[in-house]
Amino acid sequence: MTALKEADPYETLEEKGKWLAAELAREAATRGVPLTINRVGSMLTLFFTPGPVEDLTGAKTSDLKRFRNFFQGMLQEGVYLPPSQFEAWFLSLAHTPGDLEFTVAAARRVWSR
Repeated sequence: MTALKEADPYETLEEKGKWLAAELAREAATRGVPLTINRVGSMLTLFFTPGPVEDLTGAKTSDLKRFRNFFQGMLQEGVYLPPSQFEAWFLSLAHTPGDLEFTVAAARRVWSR
């Protein structure tokens, strides 16, 4: 409770989510991976499609095979993600900068295969 009183946890979560989404987008673009990331604060969902995803129709344009390969690759790298293309990632105050960097590095390795 002391930590919650001393710092704004929502600002910290916003910064973590913003950083992770930006780094994943950069890594995907560098490797030619079509990716759209929808994010609200510390919640994000990756869609393997180049266009904006604003509704179910847009979400259905996501490449499910690419998601499956990414999901399996991330598991092999030690990063446990939601198993469905249509679920969100949730960051918490427990996730350290090192955890986020590990996640980005794992995605880089998976997308480089």
